[in-house]
Amino acid sequence: MNDAAFNILYNKWYRKSIAFAKSFVHDEMAAEDIVCEAMLKLSQAMREKPIDKPEILLLTMLRNKSLDYLKHEAIRKEVEQELAEAYQYELNLRISTLEDCVPSEVLVSEINDIVKKTLDSLPEQTRNIYIMKRINGYPVKKISEKQGLTIKAVEYHITRALKALRENLKDYLPFFLFLF
Repeated sequence: MNDAAFNILYNKWYRKSIAFAKSFVHDEMAAEDIVCEAMLKLSQAMREKPIDKPEILLLTMLRNKSLDYLKHEAIRKEVEQELAEAYQYELNLRISTLEDCVPSEVLVSEINDIVKKTLDSLPEQTRNIYIMKRINGYPVKKISEKQGLTIKAVEYHITRALKALRENLKDYLPFFLFLF
């Protein structure tokens, strides 16, 4: 069959082919692509050998290409659904993590651990004086009397403990500034 015969077939079947493909794929552009591919393939086949019923071959090609398109769409939708489910799972995980996260509890726990370790690392006398002053609230004069030290010596131990705490808690300074 020559090009003239194909042109007659094309003019006769193009609109019908689009309607056929669109009835299955429900997408005008996809239907046009399917028809163009099928018509091109039919044209090549008609050049190679004579075809008795080109309309039947065209219909078969349209059916197969529409079927391929729909199978591809089904896979694409399935993958989209899986991605949406994975995204939703990850989003729910982030939400629950933030809901469960209480920054003050985390910070207080970490700071308490650092304060305890720092105080434990201090000499016993420095630690006892710091506890008496900062935790028990004793005045410096009463601590100096109890410990048998001068007021300056008590102040030295308190300063030494504060310096160690300040050094060990330096990473938490931005949080203190933010919170207070």
